[in-house]
Amino acid sequence: MAALNQPFTLPCGETLNNRMAKAALTERLADPSHLPNEKHLKLYETWAKGGAGMLLSGNILIDERYLEAAGNVVAHALSPEDPFKKWTKTVTDTNTHFWAQLNHAGRQSTIFSTLKPVSASDVKLKKAGMFAKPRPLTEPEIEDVIQRFVNTATFCRRVGFTGIQFHAAHGYLLSQFLSPKTNLRTDKWGGMITNRARLLLTIVERTRKAVGNEFPISVKLNSADFLRGGFEEDDALFVIRELTKRGVDLLEISGGTYEEVTFFSKKGIKQSTKEREAYFLDFAKAVRAEGDIPIMVTGGFRTLAFCNKVLEDKELDIVGFGRPFLLHDDFAAGFLDGSLAKVDDPIIKSPLKMYQDFAVAGYYDKQIERIAEGKKIDLNYSATMATLRMTKNEFWKGLKNKINM
Repeated sequence: MAALNQPFTLPCGETLNNRMAKAALTERLADPSHLPNEKHLKLYETWAKGGAGMLLSGNILIDERYLEAAGNVVAHALSPEDPFKKWTKTVTDTNTHFWAQLNHAGRQSTIFSTLKPVSASDVKLKKAGMFAKPRPLTEPEIEDVIQRFVNTATFCRRVGFTGIQFHAAHGYLLSQFLSPKTNLRTDKWGGMITNRARLLLTIVERTRKAVGNEFPISVKLNSADFLRGGFEEDDALFVIRELTKRGVDLLEISGGTYEEVTFFSKKGIKQSTKEREAYFLDFAKAVRAEGDIPIMVTGGFRTLAFCNKVLEDKELDIVGFGRPFLLHDDFAAGFLDGSLAKVDDPIIKSPLKMYQDFAVAGYYDKQIERIAEGKKIDLNYSATMATLRMTKNEFWKGLKNKINM
């Protein structure tokens, strides 16, 4: 049996059918209710039929005031359960794990979502004029954030998700607390990495108590921000050691922030790693040397042979795929049965350099929408249309959200 097809048992005792996971992809499909709808059901039903051992949801926000994108799903203790139960059932009926990625955008809430974002400190995100200056969270507000993460995690277990992941990467709120570049606090939540990691570690501790030892808890963490003075590898290794002590079942390694978008480009990644296809394998080796926490690496995997090799070499335990699910209609099934050997990335180039990230995001957002509508992937979608799509969608959906709040 090929390595990718082999099952994997997590420390909590749950077993994934194989080593392929769909990493989180922001769906942007929710209406102003912020609830999963028929499009979510169709999208995840399609992906589940591909056979991946685990699907991660896109960002599920714990607080509707601070969205990552206008079409985010939001879940909290008072959310209606039925829409979520229908959503999870589409996946779990296929005997596939379905984990909820839980997030708080912090200062990375665009001006279309809020003009009053919050963060660890008042460090503004400078990106195409799309983000307002945040204010620092107060101590009572930090406690509220912790409880919201815990409440949403317990809600997700109740409605049928088979695991959860805390998003502590890519410059979102938990990442903002971890980074000395965005966390300038002088209280117990800032300064040394032991303090900067307090928010994430407290959330993990309290969630474990709330959901029990048999429910998978994962964390998505940057290996580094790739920003001068930001979160670096030594910080990440400290956090990982602490997460291991707290019984985290799976660590997903990623990197970058909105200011240095390594998950949209290959900037900041070692040449040797680029040549080896996946982006964060060098750091995965360092994590392996620290302990036995299961590792999922996402970013750059494009050939079946390479996926099987890194699994056989025990460089990681789970291979995470994001964009490949949006580049080939039968990607997962093809990799698992060996009929597909490789997926190729399209060339996406915005006519306006400052909106390159929007062009890339809009291109893949279009593919998500097509799958959710039961259509085939359209690899010929133009970068110009993709840029306009993101700008229009964020503005109009953001406006509708404000009207309905």
